[in-house]
Amino acid sequence: MRRGTIAHVTSRPAAAQHLSDLARLRRVRDRIDREYEQPLDVEALARGVDMSAGHLSRQFRLAYGEPPYSYLMTRRIERAMALLRRGDLSVTEVCFAVGCSSLGTFSSRFTELVGLTPSTYRRLAARATAGMPSCVAKQVTRPIRNREAPPPEPHL
Repeated sequence: MRRGTIAHVTSRPAAAQHLSDLARLRRVRDRIDREYEQPLDVEALARGVDMSAGHLSRQFRLAYGEPPYSYLMTRRIERAMALLRRGDLSVTEVCFAVGCSSLGTFSSRFTELVGLTPSTYRRLAARATAGMPSCVAKQVTRPIRNREAPPPEPHL
């Protein structure tokens, strides 16, 4: 047997495993997108696709650029932004409506992603998106992932 043949034969199972992992990662991402308001944790997500939590986190980060928990929080913040733009719920009500159980964690993550506190965002977004179709407002106000929000400018 030639060396190339052996390498080719042994790489098929690895390729099949990689495709299987990608399919499971898509199922996890889709579940997060559907059930973001539910109490989800990495262990539960991993059990749902027969992976260890560590393996899921590593593979999810490789595939999507961030770990599953960050992806979940980004989904929650995106939904919170829409609810805050509506203006009929308090920040606390929005926090619980999107599946966060801690107002402090919600506010910190919101500020980290959006660059404004939820209260400030609510006040400014209502004015900024007035008269704008909701589908356009959603696109224009989409949060920036991975801590890329500009730091707030100091008030002098």
